[in-house]
Amino acid sequence: MEPEDNVCLCFKVSLRKLVTHLEVQTPRCASQMSECFGAGTGCHWCVPFLTELHRRWQQGAPLEMAEGPEEYAARRVDYKLAKKAAATPAVPAPGAPAPPIPPASPPSV
Repeated sequence: MEPEDNVCLCFKVSLRKLVTHLEVQTPRCASQMSECFGAGTGCHWCVPFLTELHRRWQQGAPLEMAEGPEEYAARRVDYKLAKKAAATPAVPAPGAPAPPIPPASPPSV
């Protein structure tokens, strides 16, 4: 990933902005990366990447991402689809019988 490529795709926060944030603001914990233009607060896809960047920065390791921007964006699409599918309640097919109503519980005494 190049410095101008976006790590946070929701808020278009580039790797360059995040590296600058680390160098200038010196966040004490990875969650403070969100102070860089809201990175990680949208769909949350980039949170593991922000955490890894922060860890590398603390260790003095190179602040780079080996994954290309196209592959990164494609994996985010899959993430969002899976997240949406998990949040969508099952809906009976048209014409299917309605689910049974559970029996009423006796009142608590």
